Amino acid sequence: MHLALIIDPLESLKPAKDSSIAIMRAAAERGHTVSTIAAGSLLLREGVVLGRAQQLHIAPRASSQWCTPLDEKHLALRDFDAVLMRQDPPFDLEYLYSTHLLELAQSNGALVFNSPSALRDHNEKLAATRFSQFTPATLVGKDARYFREFLSEHQDIIVKPLDGMGGSSIFRIRQGDPNTSVIIETITKQGTETVMAQAYLPAIVDGDKRVLVVDGEPAPYSLARIPAAGETRGNLAAGGRGEARPLTTRDREIAEEVGAYARTQGLLLVGLDIIGDHLTEVNVTSPTCMVEIRDQTGFDVADQLVAALDRIIVDKKSVPNAFSGEAS
Repeated sequence: MHLALIIDPLESLKPAKDSSIAIMRAAAERGHTVSTIAAGSLLLREGVVLGRAQQLHIAPRASSQWCTPLDEKHLALRDFDAVLMRQDPPFDLEYLYSTHLLELAQSNGALVFNSPSALRDHNEKLAATRFSQFTPATLVGKDARYFREFLSEHQDIIVKPLDGMGGSSIFRIRQGDPNTSVIIETITKQGTETVMAQAYLPAIVDGDKRVLVVDGEPAPYSLARIPAAGETRGNLAAGGRGEARPLTTRDREIAEEVGAYARTQGLLLVGLDIIGDHLTEVNVTSPTCMVEIRDQTGFDVADQLVAALDRIIVDKKSVPNAFSGEAS
């Protein structure tokens, strides 16, 4: 298999924690060829979608340098056995245009994950609301009066933008907080931008669990991101500490239901955020935490992903055009 990953610049990746590197290592250990495609380098020429591809030699895990760049050239995406879209948010207009080009690449015969249309259709905050039986009380809007009513009802809430990542711009508001109005004005940009509020979940002190689901099947361990002292956010990027744990019965119930749906949408890899018994987010762009889970438990989610790709590619070759749009 020749696997291509559309990712941010190589120099921005951190070998000790980056899930994209973990995926490339898992692919190389299975004997596959690995290339990266620079985010933003996609182009359409005479009906064919190409990307600036850099083939890599992936070094053994103990090596000081994780890869050596080899040839770089523009290649049609259909020339790869599979293409993984792993570009980090923000999900801005340039990201949107990339999904359109990737969808055209699919029509050329490329096998792309996660599905470009699914990336557009599943905002990582709003996607959780498709499974309201698992989510905390939630409000989405931009009118301050409704957020004040929501706060009055629940007394303690979290407000966050719909396009954030890594815990950025997340606020906790308690009833009576003198900064309530300015927080709501700031996060909604004076009532012009739609945001989300959720009832505060005290279980956050025990961690915001990341559950990775591959082709509908949850990995057996979550990574609980435990907030630093004085913090509300568990995100590792916000200083949280990661602790791998076996899935609880509730974790698995949520993951299996969301995973079954995700598989029908061409979402090969999703990262669920679960606080206590509640689903708070469904991450579809570049889910992470693979390295921490492997280091602490020995279970390799990246290899689970590459094995799933191997199966899908075999099926695709045995049933031509079976994967032109969505995963089976």
